Amino acid sequence: MSSPDFVRHLGFIGQGLGRRKSVWEYFHIDLPLLVSLVILLGFGLMVLYSATDGNLVLMRRQFAFIIVAIIAMGLVAQVDMRILKRWSGWMYLGGLALLVAVIFFGSTGGGAKRWLDLPLLPRFQPSEIMKVALPMTIAAYFSPRALPPRFKHVFWSFILVMLPAALIAVEPDLGTALLIAVSGIFVLLLAGIRWKLVFSILGAGILSSPALWIFYMSDYQKQRIKTLLNPQSDPLGAGWNIIQSQTAIGSGGVYGKGWLNGVQSRLDFLPEGQTDFIVAVLAEEFGLVGMLFLLVLYASIIGRGMYIAAMAQDTFSRLLAGSIILTFFVYVFVNIGMVSGILPVVGVPLPMVSLGGTSILTLMVGFGILMSIHTHNKTLIP
Repeated sequence: MSSPDFVRHLGFIGQGLGRRKSVWEYFHIDLPLLVSLVILLGFGLMVLYSATDGNLVLMRRQFAFIIVAIIAMGLVAQVDMRILKRWSGWMYLGGLALLVAVIFFGSTGGGAKRWLDLPLLPRFQPSEIMKVALPMTIAAYFSPRALPPRFKHVFWSFILVMLPAALIAVEPDLGTALLIAVSGIFVLLLAGIRWKLVFSILGAGILSSPALWIFYMSDYQKQRIKTLLNPQSDPLGAGWNIIQSQTAIGSGGVYGKGWLNGVQSRLDFLPEGQTDFIVAVLAEEFGLVGMLFLLVLYASIIGRGMYIAAMAQDTFSRLLAGSIILTFFVYVFVNIGMVSGILPVVGVPLPMVSLGGTSILTLMVGFGILMSIHTHNKTLIP
């Protein structure tokens, strides 16, 4: 080491020794990310209160899930990435075993078999585990290997992606299967997969779409796509959801009708206003201003997540962080897109806002991983 480099080295060490850690750094909490998440959760509770027509039972249950999710996020943030990397494969295998168990022992609801009734976790949905375990496993698979990956490594990682996606698709839950597959594919893209291979896979998917339409997709899934193209073809049936959602969004105007003053949701014109279509409730009551506020919150979370991914100092952390935050963006985009009528309805809740504790818990665990990546990987020398 040359003399100037040695002096610079000592300077950074001196700066590090002279700077005291904040309480947030001591507990491995990223304050900018935490603030954005808490504001979003609070805003979501306010919208949900209106969407449930002030149902205090549901609100208490949602609030309890949020508290548990925040605690889980804080606990996960304390775990070093090396530990998560070591256990990622076991999490993946455990998730696969639970998905197989759903096929044989799962409980049915709404024509789908997606849940396990466990002693301490009734109506547990094993697919939620894969939202974290899959990208973590693919990132761990690539981390010791040279990037961009060779074809055989891409092939085996693609198999790892398709196994849980196929098991979830047969439940059937095509929307969740696609989103979980996307979380793994994002790791492939971030690993530097060659664009020639990307376009080849996309081409194969497009060419196989007629077979998917004929042999796999059920009647209600086909109807959703037809409704997307022309919701007015069945305004009192399949097109009802989209038409009422667009009506609610448009009637909100710039400033909205005011909190608790929505018409579409309060008079039960808007279906699934507590879950999939809660954006329409928000737009009707808070208008364009409320939607922009929501989008700014999402943008701050996604921007902070991308910053954490960019600053990560090892391959595993960088790939995992990038996949988590890009998948979060896809959830937001798909929900708002389907409620607006530019995407088919696939049953994806609005992250951190829609009613449902399991999805919030999974998302907060993902943000806990982001915080762990950012705080455990900090060094004194850049």
